[in-house]
Amino acid sequence: MATSADADALKDQIAPTGKLRVAIAISPAGGAFWSTKTENGYAGVPVDLGREMAAQLGIPVEYVVHQNSGQITDAAVRNTWDITFLPKDPERETRMTFGPIYEVADATYIVKPGSTITNFATLDQDGVKVAAVNATTTMRGAIAHLKHAKVTGYQTYDEIFNLLKSGEIDAFALSRDQLNAMAKKIPGTRVLDETFKQTVTAVAVPLNHPLAAAFATRFMTEAIANGTLRKAYDANGLKDTPVRTEVK
Repeated sequence: MATSADADALKDQIAPTGKLRVAIAISPAGGAFWSTKTENGYAGVPVDLGREMAAQLGIPVEYVVHQNSGQITDAAVRNTWDITFLPKDPERETRMTFGPIYEVADATYIVKPGSTITNFATLDQDGVKVAAVNATTTMRGAIAHLKHAKVTGYQTYDEIFNLLKSGEIDAFALSRDQLNAMAKKIPGTRVLDETFKQTVTAVAVPLNHPLAAAFATRFMTEAIANGTLRKAYDANGLKDTPVRTEVK
């Protein structure tokens, strides 16, 4: 009886609507944090992890789509999602409870086609326009890193992609794996070799959901250990990407 009561209490807290509402953010490239829109719905590491988590709970999954991690963060107090997987930073830790890290990504910049910028020193100059996805940990890192170049936030990856392709901005700050994928689609761009920040991605639930947080922590710990996370990486174009759970 206690086990049944515990399970009911967990479901009431982690899935009050009867479905596990998983907050995801969409980009064309996908990755360990970003998901993609497909003909049949959505694909991505968070999509696979959310589906597996819902299966363990014995409830349906529902994906709540956002344009970026900042929007997911802002929605944490509105009770529109139950679980998410997103970059963690001190500002976000005041607004949600994080579980284990499952990705460590190197953040850098891609420069527009034909740019003479080759490193951080030549990038950080007055008049240089740098874009970042609005209200993200990478944007906050770029603002802290650059003393002269101007960082401007945009809502979507797609918008910045088009600005970079047309040469209206000089550079875009994002994780290296995302930028390497972008470079293949925009000839003449260059991903800089240096890293200005390591971004860690983790499972998260809204504040004051201790049962949900405990379940999410247990789920991710097991997913890292039993190969569920590795399987999600492999299924989403990340076969050559190691699972990184600690900042070196």
